Amino acid sequence: MSISTDSIAKKIQERLKEVHELMHEVENAREQSESTLKQIENYKSEIEGKQKSNTIEQRKIKLSIAINDAKKEEELLRNSLEKIDEIRSIRSERRQQARSAGNKEPIRRGALMKMLLEVAHTMPLYIGQTIDASPPPLCGCIPAESCYIAKPGNIVAAFVKGADEEENWILAEIISFNHLTNKYEIDDIDEEVNERHIISRRRVMPLPIMRANPETDPQAIFTNGTIVMALYPQTTCFYKAIITAQPKTAHEDYEVIFEDATYTNGYSPPLKVPQRYVISIKESKKRIKVN
Repeated sequence: MSISTDSIAKKIQERLKEVHELMHEVENAREQSESTLKQIENYKSEIEGKQKSNTIEQRKIKLSIAINDAKKEEELLRNSLEKIDEIRSIRSERRQQARSAGNKEPIRRGALMKMLLEVAHTMPLYIGQTIDASPPPLCGCIPAESCYIAKPGNIVAAFVKGADEEENWILAEIISFNHLTNKYEIDDIDEEVNERHIISRRRVMPLPIMRANPETDPQAIFTNGTIVMALYPQTTCFYKAIITAQPKTAHEDYEVIFEDATYTNGYSPPLKVPQRYVISIKESKKRIKVN
């Protein structure tokens, strides 16, 4: 193992230790918060039964404490999510180094499918700092800003030509971006294909980096009937699809039907696809076809 790889492994272990410590702090903060809430409920019963003014005042103080407890817990959780994101970035750096050194370890297709699903379901959930906060770009269906450039290691949808000369939207990993040519260098995420491409920026669609909660931020969720591009389950390709059911909670997936000529009605049965792999149809001056 090289020194650089040792260094990366050490960084990951350090972050994991920090996450472990933060989780203990979160648990302690949650217990404190629950204790305070129970006391508030007890005061509520006393107020209803005796109408004591001092009990009302005590309840107000406890409410203030409970709010501060909740803020502390939120801060700890956000710090934990930041550490987890750092771990993912470090692992991406390790993959980049292994690729450059020609030591990239192949991932079996079954393991890859499992990993893609796990990454989608553990993608950070957007929680606004204030009640009137709006979801940022790349949260749910909110598109990226026009100046956005995907970073090395980011997973995107890319429109590429395969060995059979057929063009498709595939799941790909960003290797680099050339500002002079305005082109990305990407790797096909499917290691059985193991292809690298250099493509223009307009042929790359960033994927969401945060899940949206339909209960608090419905504007960041595609509406039923919307035509989108979605990752067909158990594949690494995006195809044209129609939203048939929105997720009702932050933990649920979209339900979509794909255009599929193998079915008599031209559409697949309803299939579940996570928020991370459902994106807008890419507009193009050359009218690039999705299917």
